[in-house]
Parts: sequence; structure tokens; C-alpha cells
Amino acid sequence: MGTPGRMQAPEALTTTPMAPGVKDHQDKKKKKNKKDKDQPKRSTLGTSRGIETMFRTSYRVNMDLSALADSKSNMIMGVNSIVISVVLAGLSSKIDANPWLLIPTSILLVGCLISLVYAILAARPRVSSTVITLEDVRQNKANILFFGNYVHMSRDDYIQGMTELMQNTDNLYYNMIIDIYGLGGVLQKKFRLLRTAYTTLMFAVIVGVLSFVMVYILIAIFPSAVPFGP
Repeated sequence: MGTPGRMQAPEALTTTPMAPGVKDHQDKKKKKNKKDKDQPKRSTLGTSRGIETMFRTSYRVNMDLSALADSKSNMIMGVNSIVISVVLAGLSSKIDANPWLLIPTSILLVGCLISLVYAILAARPRVSSTVITLEDVRQNKANILFFGNYVHMSRDDYIQGMTELMQNTDNLYYNMIIDIYGLGGVLQKKFRLLRTAYTTLMFAVIVGVLSFVMVYILIAIFPSAVPFGP
């Protein structure tokens, strides 16, 4: 009789229901362990998203700045064209009767013409004439993402180069970085030319208007001081 009693003790222990506090503690521990396991995945995914966001933002900012530079070029070309047309149409016929208009008109026209040339240079498309091969792309000597490079490649070489690029993440990021750097160089040239165009137009208008005023004052007050006065 003693032996069966001792054998029933383990069965009683195993069938004893678990206390609610112990069960809640184990559930929390399982959730914490699961959260810790999931944490590296979220961190890696966030890093990848951060890289994609960085490249997307950089491309968008560069494209917006390029469009802004082109719009400014068009605007300054329009202003210079209007000024040159008005000056030629309104003053060219009066220079014979009023020779004192020659110097102010010339200053204004020359300044507007120089500004117009720089604005055209800023808006002019830039296409590279260097022939790029698939081997150059494989050796990272050329950026296949830039249209000025791949436009000289054949269709099959371009498809092959893009396929190999998509299969190599390091080269893909490298080409994207080089592409963004190239866009920055183009923007630097555009805005430098635009700065020169705006500065030239500003000085042309200021000096031209002041010349008109000064010559008119000299003609009105001291007509004998101007050799080509009326």
C-alpha cells in the first residue's frame, strides 16, 4: 500500500494548475524574447529605408534645383530680350537727332547682351561626346546611370551593364553616388553662369540709367560741355 502512495505524488505535482502570476510572468518573458529577436530585423530594415530615402531626397533636391536654374535662365533671357527690343525700337531712330543717347544706349545694350549670353549658356544642354564601353562601366570608370554616358552604348551593352549593376549592391550605390556628385557639378556651373548673368544685367541697368540721367543733366544745364550735344 505504501508503494502506490509514493507513486501518486509525482502525478499530483504534474497535474497541479500553474499559478496565474507565474503564467503571466512566463508570457511576458516570451514576448520580450520575441521582441528582442525582432529588433535586429527592424534595425536593418530601417537602415535600408534610410539609404533609399537619402538617395531619393538627394535626387529630388537636385532635380528641383536644376528646374529652378532653368526657369531663372528663361526669365533672365526674357527680360534681356525685352530690354534689347525696346531700346532698339525706341531709341535707334532718335540717335541721329540726339547723339548724346549713343553712350547710355550702348552701355545698356552691351550689358544686356552679355547677360543674355550667360543665361543661354546656363540653360544650354550639356552632352558628353566621350564614347563609353561596357568594360569602362564594369571597371567603374564611367557611370551608366548618366544619360551622357550610356547614350553612346549599344542597347545590348546597356541592358547587360544595368543587369550586372542591379546584381551588385556596392556598385549600384557607387554609381548612384557618382551620379549625384555629377548633378551637383552641373548645378554649380548653372548657378555660377546665372550669377554672372544677373550681376551683369544689374550693372548694365544701373550704369545705363545713370548714364542717361547724367548726360541729360549735362545737356540741359551745361550744353557746351558735351561735344555732341544738340
